Amino acid sequence: MIQVHTSDLIDIFQLEVVSGKAGIERLITDGDLYRPGLILAGFFDIYPAERIQVLGTTELSFFENLDPSVKYERMEKLCAKETPCIIVTRELAIPKELLKASEMHGVPLLRSKVRTTKLISQITNYLEGKLARALVLHGVLVDVYGIGVLLTGKSGVGKSETALELIKRGHQLVADDCVEVSQIDYELIGTGPEILRHLLEIRGIGILDVMTMFGARAVRTSKTVELVINLEAWDRQKDYERLGLDEEKIKYFDTEIPKITIPVSPGRNLAVITEVAAMNHRLKTLGINAAQQLADRMTEAMKASDSSSQIE
Repeated sequence: MIQVHTSDLIDIFQLEVVSGKAGIERLITDGDLYRPGLILAGFFDIYPAERIQVLGTTELSFFENLDPSVKYERMEKLCAKETPCIIVTRELAIPKELLKASEMHGVPLLRSKVRTTKLISQITNYLEGKLARALVLHGVLVDVYGIGVLLTGKSGVGKSETALELIKRGHQLVADDCVEVSQIDYELIGTGPEILRHLLEIRGIGILDVMTMFGARAVRTSKTVELVINLEAWDRQKDYERLGLDEEKIKYFDTEIPKITIPVSPGRNLAVITEVAAMNHRLKTLGINAAQQLADRMTEAMKASDSSSQIE
């Protein structure tokens, strides 16, 4: 997980540092933002101090109507030691009590020109991407008919060669060899390291620049991972799935996705099999399961046969 500091937000979102400059390197650990209306009203029992605090027109209008005797106390509560920063939106005037508390406790007080809801949305989206849990997987990620397919397997089994054939057939490469997977809102987002972006390694040839060779339509920078296809050398002693009724799952973080094991042997067209697996996955998400339909037909046929036997 990448570390994010208050200073990063200042640069990216063009925030004005009003006071509390001593704390601009504070670490941001929570991707959610908080509008502290309840804190200003004096309710301190539940206060997520570790979040960025955002004050807009509603909060500051309410604050102006408070009794002067409690104003500084409320703002001092707002400036907790865990708080990464306080942002005032719409270039609103900042209460002197907030300025004093911010400087006293070293909590960065920032101001933005952007309206409150828009700024919260922008910062939340940024933090979700930066603070998302992530892992690095050995494999190849391709976009096949809009389905993010992660090809896994031992080195030399044919992952990159399969990806090359898929690219030739009009599909897109996301990452080769090293796939960085992050969980965002229970979705798995895969991408490749910037240094390896758009590159594909083919043994015997070397490194290929896919975008230069096949055009910009042959690549994309990220994709939701929806299906894992594990390639392995054919083992004649192993029983492979024949009907597709027993669907294997693999779990990354809190998200489970289907996993298919494809045996590799001479003559098998892995690119076509991958295409079919992606299309079949899409049909299943639409409620069309050919294996289950066959099982249902067989069950009905057996019931019909039993009924005929009883009549005879």
